[in-house]
Amino acid sequence: RKTSAPLKARWRHPPPFGPLPIAPQAAIGRAMTQAPVHPRPAALARWLWAVALLVIAVVAVGGITRLTESGLSITEWKPVSGVLPPLTDAAWLAEFEKYKQIPEYREINFGMSLAAFKAIFFWEWLHRILGRLVGLALLVPLAWYAWRRAVPAGYGWRLLALAALVGLQGAIGWWMVASGLVDRTDVSHYRLATHLLTALFLLAALVWTARDLGTLARDPAARPAPLTGPGIAVALILTVQLLLGAWVAGLNAGYVASDWPMMNDHFVPRGIDWSNGVWFAVTNDPFLLHFLHRWWSWVAALALLLLARVLARRGARVEPALLLLVVAAQMTLGILTVVSGISMWIAVLHQLTGALLVAVTAAALHRLGRRTA
Repeated sequence: RKTSAPLKARWRHPPPFGPLPIAPQAAIGRAMTQAPVHPRPAALARWLWAVALLVIAVVAVGGITRLTESGLSITEWKPVSGVLPPLTDAAWLAEFEKYKQIPEYREINFGMSLAAFKAIFFWEWLHRILGRLVGLALLVPLAWYAWRRAVPAGYGWRLLALAALVGLQGAIGWWMVASGLVDRTDVSHYRLATHLLTALFLLAALVWTARDLGTLARDPAARPAPLTGPGIAVALILTVQLLLGAWVAGLNAGYVASDWPMMNDHFVPRGIDWSNGVWFAVTNDPFLLHFLHRWWSWVAALALLLLARVLARRGARVEPALLLLVVAAQMTLGILTVVSGISMWIAVLHQLTGALLVAVTAAALHRLGRRTA
């Protein structure tokens, strides 16, 4: 029997998703090199805003994980099988036995009950699950938009880089956890800072890209907003404050004083160890780090308020108002965290508001760049 011409034509073309052996990343990359047929910048912008909210949730749960000392409760990295928690009593006992082999249990939590272990396990498991969810929330819609050729020109590899950054963040998270499994009773504060700052950089990049796409939806000729010189200065000042905050959290330096504005009745705290040099003190001494985090916050607040003033003078309304609101909330929560003796939920709100501050600052700096472009 002869095959009809339409059927022959149908078989001459590959299926729309490409040959099965090609890796998903390669297929997405190939689709992104093709010219968009139906660009949908507004839909992509809404998608990235949703992912940004999810990243903020991950940062908040990460704060709970740190404050409850839950980060070392899962001693293995299983990207696929680790999705499910232990489902039987035997599985729970096996996980508990693994935890008993690390220094944190032997030196700090010796004699912990299984019920207490389940409580800390939950927060670390939830933190990892949300991290995986961020990856899926980026990669799966990205594959769909790429297949539909709906990604505007110039944004394909940028979006793929955001998805890759989530994978890198997962690797950094395990690198951080691994630092506390052998010779330490906690994770390295340097690695913790790397983990947190990478998450916040991802958040800022999501917001910036979402705003670029939103602008493109309103003006098809619009170009991505540049990061200006003053914007870089503001970003660096805020990054220093975020780094200090991460080190304070990693070294439990918030507990060294519970009064404000003094620290244990002194403006400059007593007990700073200078014996190993200035740099070691700046990066490792809990008294000095607590002091620096307190007072650099005023430098960061001033920089952000000046940014709000500049934007307001140029006619912006939303970004300046949000900056004023979030800066005031963050400063207040920081003080309350100290005077409460590190109340867990106040401290979590402090970290959550810090993530919101990063998102609002990214939006404000994007507006600054768009106004000056």
